[in-house]
Order: sequence, then C-alpha cells, then structure tokens
Amino acid sequence: MNQRYQQDLPQDAEALLQQLLDATLQREASDLHLSADHAPHFRQQGVLAAAPDWPLFDAETLERLADTLAGRTRAGRLPEIGALDGALSAKNGARFRFNVYLRSGSYSIALRRLEDRIRSLPELGLPAELYGLADFSHGLVLIAGPTGSGKTTTLATLVDRVNQTRACHVITIEDPIEYLHKSQKALVDQREVGYDTDNFNDALVASMRQDPDVILVGEIRDLNTIRTAITAAETGHLVFSTVHSGDCVGSIDRLVSVFHADEQPGIRRQLSMVLRAVVAQRLIIADGPAATPTDEELQDVTAAKTKLVLASETMKVTSPVANLITQAKDSHIYSVIETSRNEGMYTYDECLAQLLREGKISERTARGLAKNPQMVASRASKMRPSRVMLSQPVETS
Repeated sequence: MNQRYQQDLPQDAEALLQQLLDATLQREASDLHLSADHAPHFRQQGVLAAAPDWPLFDAETLERLADTLAGRTRAGRLPEIGALDGALSAKNGARFRFNVYLRSGSYSIALRRLEDRIRSLPELGLPAELYGLADFSHGLVLIAGPTGSGKTTTLATLVDRVNQTRACHVITIEDPIEYLHKSQKALVDQREVGYDTDNFNDALVASMRQDPDVILVGEIRDLNTIRTAITAAETGHLVFSTVHSGDCVGSIDRLVSVFHADEQPGIRRQLSMVLRAVVAQRLIIADGPAATPTDEELQDVTAAKTKLVLASETMKVTSPVANLITQAKDSHIYSVIETSRNEGMYTYDECLAQLLREGKISERTARGLAKNPQMVASRASKMRPSRVMLSQPVETS
C-alpha cells in the first residue's frame, strides 16, 4: 500500500523530476518507469517493481513531467503521436536517457541511468586486441547487435581510446548523447540529433567540411546515411557506427539490402574496400555456476544484482573476406571467421564455448544460442580458458 499521497509531492515538475532521479540513484536502480494510475516502477537487481513508498501518479502529473522532459529536447513540446527521445543530467552529474511516449491517450515515461564512467573493453567482455580498431587511419568500423546489447557503450569505449591516444579531431553524431567525452589528446565535438542537427545524414554531410579525422554516427539505417558513411570512409576518415543485425555476416546484407538491386554490386565493391571490421554482440544472463552468488553475496543487498555477460563475434575484412563480400558470397564468410583466430576473428559459437568453459553460462543457454550446439559443448571441454579473452560478468542494477 502506498504510504504517501500525491498532494504531498512537489507541484513544481522540475523539483519532482529531480526527486525521482535522486530516488533512482538511491535505490541503485537501472530504470525508472512512470505511467498514469501507477506508482513509479524501479528496476532493481534486474527486477521491475512498483515503489510502495510512492503514490499513484495521475495523468496530469505525468503530463507535467513529460512536458518538462520535452523542454530539454529541440522539439520543445510533447509529441501528439508516437514518442520522443532525449537525455539529461541530474544535479549530481549522473546521466539519464529518457523516452516519453503515448499510452491510451496519456503520457508514460521510461528513464534509464547511464554509466557514469567509460569502461574498458575487457570490462565490457571484449578482447583488448579490439583497441586496434581505434588505430585505423580511415575506413568503416561497425558494432552490430539488437537494441539494448550495449552497442553505444562499446562505441564510447573506442572513442575514448581515440581521445586518449590520438591527436585528432573527433565528431560524434548521436541521438541522444549518452556518454560525454571531455577532450584529452583529441578534440571531441559531440552533436545531438534533434538539437544540434536535424538528422544523421545532414550532420554527416556537414561533418566532412569540419576537418574531422574520426566520425561517430550513432546509427546508419537509411540509404542516404549509409551512402554518406561509405563516402566518408573512402575519403580518408575513420567512421564508427552501429547497425541492427544479429551477427557480423548479417550486417553486410543489412547494409546492402537497403539499396536498389542495380546498385548492390557497386555498393558491395565499395564495402569490400572501406569496411575494416564488424563486432557483433548481445547481452545474455550469466546463469553458469561461476555466476551463482555466494551466501555472503546473497546476504548483501548491493551485491545481489543481475549478472549479464557479453557474447560477441568479430569479423576483420581481410583479403578473403573482401573477395567474398564483392562476390556476394556472404554465407562463406562464416567459414573464414572460424579459421582466422590468428587474425583476431572469432565466432559467436567460439565465444559461447569459452563462456561455458569458464562457467559463466549454463550448457542449456549455450546450446540454445549456438548455431552448432554440439560443437560448442565439445569445444568447451577442450578449450583453454585464455582462448578468447573475456571479462567477468557485468553486474547491472
């Protein structure tokens, strides 16, 4: 039962929003959900539940909060249809991403707390050798995966590597800006879609007149943005971006399929020359014996968090891979990845086998996600623990 009445809440929407953000931080929650006729729901230790010490919010309160958030975007007003994305900083500097959306005629809000620091690749669960992707002078590097798989976090880590090691100009185009990069060895300019620019493609076209060395495009999904990104990579820029795709090979088809059939052979030739690497990733629950909390951890509320682990695969565009891309023989690329560990490539199945071998995931999970379940189980029993360098499971509140 809720112990507070709505009239006890601040009438000022900004003050109420700050109170909600503070509560999210105090609870060490990863997400906050607000809907009319419901109390705030916090996701703690991976579980979403209503807060008993908060009242039910009515539609008017939600609209005031939504209007306040909308004012932080370039749109400046609430959407009449659909949803609105944005990001904000709490008074203590913590960053949040938000989405305001319509539900049965009233507004709902989803806020996610963002990392307050940029993690290293091994902390994320990726091989440290992938730092080499930040050393290319030009070309296209893609991070693939479904929504919520940590693609933006991986990109932030690579940009941070550039920022620490190269004297160059970095331009990021994001929607919204999630990680703030303070210029270190590099000069970093971050632009937000909907605030600093109308869309990804316009900003990408403009960026080539801003003397960049490295360009980050939050996502390439439409024909014009893909074409411009390829052109930027061809003209001497290192371009980082993300693509919604299940694996490395699927990313190629995802890009090519956007174009008309007559253009696809030419696009394939261009990709074979500018694409440097694709890293595909997905987050899965760490349900293996090594991830099982100890008795001490079970007694410690702050330690009893959901543990996730990153499964990934990496494709480098070597000469054999480039030839297969040009010839539209994408199905053969997987075989090249399987036999090119010395080139820094590995498959999802190899990664799953390593996670199984280290006890981070169960055999049931490994078999359920693998392309070749029997091979994964067999390889896990023979593989050395250091075969693929992976991190400890990531704890998420």
